[in-house]
Amino acid sequence: MVNVKLFTRKGCQLCDQVEEDLRSLQEQIPHRVLEIDIDSDPALQQKYKDSIPVVEIGPYTLSAPITLQDLQISLAAARDGHEDTKKSQSRSSRVAVRLNRYVLSFARHWLAFINLFVFIYIGLPVAAPILVHAGANGPATVIYKIYAPMCHQLAYRSWFIYGDQLAYPIEAANVSVASYESITGLDPNNLEAARDFIGDSQVGYKIGLCQRDMAIWGGIFIFGIFFAILRKRMKPLPMWIWFLVGIVPIALDGGTQLLSSLSLFSFFSRESTPLIRTLTGLLFGVMNAWLAFPYLEESMIETQALITAKLASVGDE
Repeated sequence: MVNVKLFTRKGCQLCDQVEEDLRSLQEQIPHRVLEIDIDSDPALQQKYKDSIPVVEIGPYTLSAPITLQDLQISLAAARDGHEDTKKSQSRSSRVAVRLNRYVLSFARHWLAFINLFVFIYIGLPVAAPILVHAGANGPATVIYKIYAPMCHQLAYRSWFIYGDQLAYPIEAANVSVASYESITGLDPNNLEAARDFIGDSQVGYKIGLCQRDMAIWGGIFIFGIFFAILRKRMKPLPMWIWFLVGIVPIALDGGTQLLSSLSLFSFFSRESTPLIRTLTGLLFGVMNAWLAFPYLEESMIETQALITAKLASVGDE
C-alpha cells in the first residue's frame, strides 16, 4: 500500500478538495493517507504556510494546484516503483528513528548546544591559571597542552590573572605598563620560551588562549546570548557590514603586525596592544556569529520540519 502525507490546516478548501480526490482514488489505487496539520508545529507552519496543500506520495511531492490526474499519476508511479513501502520494525529502522530523534533535538536546541560549547571552550583556558594558583599544576598543564595546537600562547600576547598586571606586552607595543622583557628577562624573539612561560605568584598566571582568540570566542558567546533572546527580530548581517566591521580591522591589525616581523619589512616596526587585539578580535567574533546564526536558524527550522514529518509518518511524533 502506498503511503501518502497530506500537509493541511483547518479551513483550507483546496486541502479538502485534495482529500476528496484521494478518497475517490482509494479503490483504484489503495493508499494510506496521513494528514499533518501544519499549525501543530511552528517549523511546519513556517515551511508550508504559503504552499498548502502539499502532498508527498512516496518520492513524489505535489504542491498546489493539485489535480485529480496529478494524484492518480503519482499514486500509480509510487505503487509500481515502491511495492515494499510497508514500514519494517527491524533493528535498522529503530536505529533510524532514534537517530532522527537526536537530529530533531539538536535542530530544536542548536543554539544552546553552540553556546554551551563556546562557554566550555573559553572557560577551560581561564580555568588553567586558576588551577595553577590553587596548586593543581597537573590538570592546568593538560589544558595548556590541549590548547597549544590551536593558539600560539605567547605570554606577551596573553592575559594574566592573580598578578600585578593583566598583561605584559613587549616594549615595542609602547604601553605604559611593565613589559614582558622587564618581568621575565627573556627575549621576545624566543618564541618557545614565550609559549612556555606560564607565570608565577608575582606576575600572575597566563590564560591558555591569547588575547585575540579569547576575544573572538568571547564575541561569539556574547552574540549567542543576545541571539537567544532576540532571534526572532534579528535579520542576517549584510555582507558589506561583516567585511567592513568584522574583517578589515582584524586584517589591518594582524596584517601590519605580521609584516613588521618579516625581514623584508625591517624598516617597519609595529606591535599591537592588548586593547586593540581584544577589540578587533571581539568585532571579528560578533560579526561572524551575526553573519552565520540567522542562516543556521533557517536551516534548523527546515530540518525540524523534515524530521517532524518523518517521525509523524511512523507514529513517533
